[in-house]
Amino acid sequence: MRAVAATIGAMMVVCLVWQLAIWVLDPPSFMLPSPLRVAATLIERAPFLLRESFVTGLEIWLGLFFGITAGASIGLSVVAFPRFGRLLWPVLLVLQAMPVFALAPLLVLWFGFGLTSKIVMAGLIIFFPVASAYADGLRRIDPNLLDATAMTEASHLQALWHVRVPLALPALATGIRVAAPLAPLGAVISEWVGASGGLGFVMLQANARMQTDTVFAALTLLAATTLFLRFLADALTRRIAPWAPETR
Repeated sequence: MRAVAATIGAMMVVCLVWQLAIWVLDPPSFMLPSPLRVAATLIERAPFLLRESFVTGLEIWLGLFFGITAGASIGLSVVAFPRFGRLLWPVLLVLQAMPVFALAPLLVLWFGFGLTSKIVMAGLIIFFPVASAYADGLRRIDPNLLDATAMTEASHLQALWHVRVPLALPALATGIRVAAPLAPLGAVISEWVGASGGLGFVMLQANARMQTDTVFAALTLLAATTLFLRFLADALTRRIAPWAPETR
């Protein structure tokens, strides 16, 4: 609650400074609308914006689910099966080095203008931080614990499941916290490349018509979504690994 209150307070200060700048500089409304005008647009076009927010929200949530699931699975697999990891990990590093946004046109070409290309784009942005963080966490277990496990009759997979996986949960939590706020960015970038709905599509169409207030209204909804995802990721990671300092 303190974090939420601090965020709301910071946003109020930003809006106040923004409104003061409008009063002093008096820019044309098509260049920079006032926060009061943006708020009026949010109210006037609420049904339309909420409908488009649902489209983008669906892309974000599905991208989060598939990105976190795939990232955690691959991170676990490359450590559980070292030979597989030695083959796959260099490929993942090369893919991670590529600008993911440059793949957006290809994803639209391969998967079409519908929901699938947006989910894949959001999932890719989520995938790499989660996979990297979890794999590093699984590898950086205290060697003394692994040596103690080797003295028992536990197999490699049993040691992985009962020792490595629980101790690597804070690393997984960190990966989720870093990646979750990026999901809206992936969905919107993909909508800019090609879509028939969603907040990114709304921003593109409104910008072409010089409806800057609508662009800022869509940005406001995206910012609220991003903040909500960050708070949700923080709450989730505290449940995953409540003992770890990095999740507090």
